[in-house]
Amino acid sequence: MTGFRRRSRKSLSFWLLLALCAPAAEAARVTVQLDGIDGDLRAAALGAVELQQYEKREVSRAQVRRLYRRAEQQIEQALQPYGYYNAKVDGELVNEGEAFRAVLHVKAGQPVKVSELSIRIDDAARKLRAVRSAISAFSPQKGQRLDHASYERSKAAIHASLFSVGYLDAELATHRVEVERASNTAKIELEWKLGPRYRFADTNFEGGQFGDDFMQRFIPWDVGDYYSQDKLLELQQRLFDANYFAISQVQPDTEHAAEGKVPIAVTLAPAKRTVYTAGLFIGTDTGVGVRGGIERRWVNRRGHKLKFETILAQRLKTLSTLYQIPLPGPDNHSLNFGITYRDENTKTSESKTLRLAANDSKTWHGWTRTIGLQFLTGDFKVADEKGHTTLLYPEVALTKKRADDFNFPRKGWSLTLAARAGQKGLLSDTSFAQVTADAKWIHGLGDNGRFIGRGSAGYTQVGDFDKLPPELRFFAGGDRSIRGYTFQTIGPRRLTDDNTEPKVIGGDRLLVGSAEYEYYFTPSWGAAAFVDAGD
Repeated sequence: MTGFRRRSRKSLSFWLLLALCAPAAEAARVTVQLDGIDGDLRAAALGAVELQQYEKREVSRAQVRRLYRRAEQQIEQALQPYGYYNAKVDGELVNEGEAFRAVLHVKAGQPVKVSELSIRIDDAARKLRAVRSAISAFSPQKGQRLDHASYERSKAAIHASLFSVGYLDAELATHRVEVERASNTAKIELEWKLGPRYRFADTNFEGGQFGDDFMQRFIPWDVGDYYSQDKLLELQQRLFDANYFAISQVQPDTEHAAEGKVPIAVTLAPAKRTVYTAGLFIGTDTGVGVRGGIERRWVNRRGHKLKFETILAQRLKTLSTLYQIPLPGPDNHSLNFGITYRDENTKTSESKTLRLAANDSKTWHGWTRTIGLQFLTGDFKVADEKGHTTLLYPEVALTKKRADDFNFPRKGWSLTLAARAGQKGLLSDTSFAQVTADAKWIHGLGDNGRFIGRGSAGYTQVGDFDKLPPELRFFAGGDRSIRGYTFQTIGPRRLTDDNTEPKVIGGDRLLVGSAEYEYYFTPSWGAAAFVDAGD
């Protein structure tokens, strides 16, 4: 045993000595030079060449030669997803002393084009708008270059469209792409087996603070309607807008789908019931100020809401309360009652008014429709002329908004139309009628910029203009109007009693517009250039 151990040690020492004495493999560096193609093709080809991974680290000369021999096949395979199945690659491996330079010349050749495209889906599904649009947008079409990434995206889009309109069991039975290299042509064949088109079953709410009877008001469909992914998204948006819930998840319960009907599972978690807000702000229109508020997101199990808010600033002081009563129905129907005291002091006017408001609000043909009654009373001074007014008037407003992100939209628009009128003698000191329109359009430009267009217009027909408080007169100037001018300093002027200088008194019509470009250096910091005009 002792002799065996001695011989083992001698043998191990011999092999260690042999390994230490063996010459180390010479290390080298390599650069890859590729020409003949540009853009996405070049990026794909370089990304596929394994040899390029060693441009910033040493590699043995033998490994360089071995990897170079693979480069031709790697490039040819990398170009096939873009439709180039007959690419040719040649080149040379140049020895430059301690480094190698791999020179690769690529000829992409003629691309493969789609000669036949067959998409087989039952006519009943094909006629639905979502499915029809996905089929029409399919890429590549007949005669276009074969692009496998576009093919996969288009195939997935059709499948998603089928699911979105209720074909929850749809299966892609045939998906075939046949490429004929000799003629540079390809045949695409797709076929879906659909199964039944599902309808909505019951909607089950879990985790919320309200009963099912109250929650039914949010559901934008009836049991038995065809399943629609858009309707599910609409329900999710309604739950979010209601501000009752911290979590709202809406999903089809496909595990319990039966007899062509699928139940909907809604998972909820209550939001914080009482919210307190406070903050300091600075505005060129209002000066330095503080604002605070208390919001009771739901007062009772019927979903009533209560909100108090106050603003104390150099030129503006307000105290307001709002009570909201949701009404049954799937159209965000509610009754709203509010009281607001407002004390405002601008360059052109002073006013202290009390406003009582009651209105009925609901979703109407995609718009938010509000019909209500306003009672406004108070004292004011415009251009050194004092006045007191009381007005009772009905009001109607229509508002519509669309945005990809309501917190920071890069694509969207909004439009508000309003009309109001009062009759002298019916708790009003003067007769008047007024219409207004406000519009905004946002469009993203590049990754960090966006264009914003704004416009406002208004017209008033009034019996005694001097009886109109500043709130119902039209002024321009300020941060949300024509920037560069002090708040509400643009408008018709009138000589005062001292006959020294005409002063702004406001007008009975308004037309202003704005064009603005914003560029953001970080998500929260940017710069803007704008042009404002109007009167």
